[in-house]
Amino acid sequence: MACCCLAALALVWAACGGRAPAGGPARPVLHLGNGAEPKDLDPAIVTGMLEFHILQALLEGLTGLDPATLQPIPAAAEGWEVSKDRRTYTFHLRKVARWSNGDPVTADDFVYSWTRLLAPATAAEYAYQAHYIKNGRAYNEGKLKDPAALGLSAPDSHTLVVELESPTPFFLSLLNHHALYPVHRRAVEAHGTRWTRPENYVGNGPFKLKEWEMNSVIAVERSPTYWDAAVVKLDEIRFYPIEDEATEEKQFRAGKIHVTNTVPLERIPYWREQTDVYSAFPSFGTYYYELNVTRGPQKDKRVRRALAMSIDRTALVEKVLRGGQMPAYAFTPPATAGFTPSAGLRYDTEEARRLLAAAGYPGGKGFPKLDILYNTMEGHRKVAETLQQMWKRELGIEVGLYNQEWKVFLDTKRKLDYDIGRAGWWGDYPDPNTFLDMYVTNGGNNHTGWSNAEYDDLVRKASQAATQEERYRYFQRCEEILAEEAPIMPWYIYTHPFLKRPEVGGWVLNVMDVRLYKHMWLGAAQ
Repeated sequence: MACCCLAALALVWAACGGRAPAGGPARPVLHLGNGAEPKDLDPAIVTGMLEFHILQALLEGLTGLDPATLQPIPAAAEGWEVSKDRRTYTFHLRKVARWSNGDPVTADDFVYSWTRLLAPATAAEYAYQAHYIKNGRAYNEGKLKDPAALGLSAPDSHTLVVELESPTPFFLSLLNHHALYPVHRRAVEAHGTRWTRPENYVGNGPFKLKEWEMNSVIAVERSPTYWDAAVVKLDEIRFYPIEDEATEEKQFRAGKIHVTNTVPLERIPYWREQTDVYSAFPSFGTYYYELNVTRGPQKDKRVRRALAMSIDRTALVEKVLRGGQMPAYAFTPPATAGFTPSAGLRYDTEEARRLLAAAGYPGGKGFPKLDILYNTMEGHRKVAETLQQMWKRELGIEVGLYNQEWKVFLDTKRKLDYDIGRAGWWGDYPDPNTFLDMYVTNGGNNHTGWSNAEYDDLVRKASQAATQEERYRYFQRCEEILAEEAPIMPWYIYTHPFLKRPEVGGWVLNVMDVRLYKHMWLGAAQ
């Protein structure tokens, strides 16, 4: 049965695999499922992986990450030096680097872009990724008004000097984060929020924005001005915002896309047998729920802990998800740069019922109905339904479900206009800090309303710690506080199940889903 199916698929792929029909010229166009309509393509504004997938084609930071090792590699900067005290980095930009309109990429472009990211008026949720820069936090919080006081300087057009608040062991890896990508000043200032439209977009990556048809496709084409254009093998990449997994699978089977964003849960057992096309690899990310602690019974940490401790995560991953996910009881994935949380929210239904009763809701009596918010996707709905059933069975409480499309969902979470909300976090760089600094008071990605002074102080101390051992002691206490206070409820460590046609080359699997599109190809090995 499986062999017949693969043979049939092969015929379809040969006919419409992104190349011209027989006799025509080769047209290496890569077609990718991308989950949902992007919020934007401004690196200072967006927060999701689906936007990052596109921005990796359009823009390039000072450093990149090697997809095979996840170690920092030269990108817009061809080299750098680090001072003995590890607080000052001097980057040497490539003199041949150009924006897609032909302008040179300069050190001033990075000074402008990072200052813009930190400016309070930008309201960037990821501004904290630049707080490591000297005076970055003070400027972002409006306590310092003069941007010239930031630890950023450009002695000449191709030298960028960055002074940090304290030694930051992951700084070179952090520079691959999209928030720290450069933007073209004249394009931004000339077009305002419309600078990200295809007719206005100026990028410095291997591809340039060709087309953006809302809720249909985003197309990028090879940029002839990119400094490493000679190695780029694809003419075009087309990203499709397909939220419905079943629709995406049908398009894959019909040969309309080369790589899917995910796989319908009920189809995973079938596709597992199709080893030529199915992949599921561990990911550097945690699937969890956030609780709005500013309203309702979830203001009480006993309620929050009861909700978290009454869910059988093993049953969730083995019976519902079936994609190799691992149950998560703490926020940071285990073995993150040598760090594994020792604390967590264990599965204990008896203790969960005791906590709920102590909060005034014995057996769920009198408990108001709460709602679970999730962004539109079938897999999220099934997780929510499973938790809904477990909470009713174990705690005697009712929760409702509602979904919103991606951009509306993000706005609802940001406004704290929800009770319980679906969340997922993929690490931005290989260090536990990428998870734990999220939940500081008023953090850009803290959508819970939760605040804890000790937690804030621990994250600050970790950033100034002299040794890795000391940093990790602070992080262990952070995980303890998250388990004690339960503003979030971790459910599982992601795997990334997806389908990829065999003709796609150069696609390197890694836990952070870092993609170097310039090294990808279609067809025979390059």
